Amino acid sequence: MIEITDLHKTFNAGTVNEVYALRGINLTIASGDFVTLIGTNGSGKSTLLNAVAGSFLPDQGKIVIDGEDVTTKKDFQRAKAISRVFQSPFMGTATQMTIAENLHIAYLRDQKCLPGIGLKNARCDSYRQAVKQLEMQMEDRLDNIIGSLSGGQRQALTLLMAVLRRPKVLLLDEHTAALDPKSATQVIRLTQNFVEQENLTTLMVTHSMQQALQVGNRTIMMNKGQIIDDIPLKEKQRLTVNDLLDKFADLRKSERLTDEMLEELRREYA
Repeated sequence: MIEITDLHKTFNAGTVNEVYALRGINLTIASGDFVTLIGTNGSGKSTLLNAVAGSFLPDQGKIVIDGEDVTTKKDFQRAKAISRVFQSPFMGTATQMTIAENLHIAYLRDQKCLPGIGLKNARCDSYRQAVKQLEMQMEDRLDNIIGSLSGGQRQALTLLMAVLRRPKVLLLDEHTAALDPKSATQVIRLTQNFVEQENLTTLMVTHSMQQALQVGNRTIMMNKGQIIDDIPLKEKQRLTVNDLLDKFADLRKSERLTDEMLEELRREYA
C-alpha cells in the first residue's frame, strides 16, 4: 500500500538552522497494516507522517501509495486517498458548524458540493447511526455546534470524520496526546475498532510506549531521521515498556543515542 524509498529531507538547508530530518528512509507498509511510530523529539516521526501526507516535497526519494507515485503531489492532491487526525482536538473540524454539518463536509470531501446540499433526513439518520458508534451520547445532538463539545468528544468526531469515506491511508499524529487519560483510552479504543472494521492502512505517531505495544501489528522506532528498529506483532506481544527503553539504551551503548536523549525518553514514557 505504501512504499517509501531512499527518502531524504533537509529543512533550512545551508543555514545555521539546518535540520537533516529524514535520512534515507526505506519503508514498506502493506494494505491493512497498523503501524505505530515512536522515538525522541526530533527523531523524524511527524516529519515522516508529513511526507506521506504531502505537507512538503522530499529532497530525494520516492513515495508510492496504492501503486501511484505521489512523490511530487501536494497534500490536496493526495486528499482523496489520505485522511489525517492531528494532536489538537480543535483541528480538523469547523467550530461554528453543527455536528451534522461537519460530518457532511467529511462525507462530501471529494465532491464539488456545498455542505448544506443533500443534508436531508435520510442522510442525518445515517450520521446518527455513525455517531452512535462513539458511545458518547451525541447521536441525538447532531444540531449542536461542534465548538461546544469537550476535547474528547471533538477528537472522537474528528476520527469518525476521517474514516467516514474509508480512506486508503489513515494518518494519526499523536491524536490522543492532548486528551485526559479517560478520553485518550476511549479514542484509542475507537481507533482500533475503526481500523479493524475497515481494515485501514494506518500510521500512528505516539508518545505512549504502552500504546505503541498494545496497538497495531508493527512498531517502528526512529532516531535522528532514521528507522532504527521495525518490531513485528509477535515480538511486540512479548515486550514491555522497559524492554523498549532497553532497546534505546542499547543504542546509547553503540553511541547512536546520547545520554540526554535516553533521559528524555525516560521522562516522556515514564
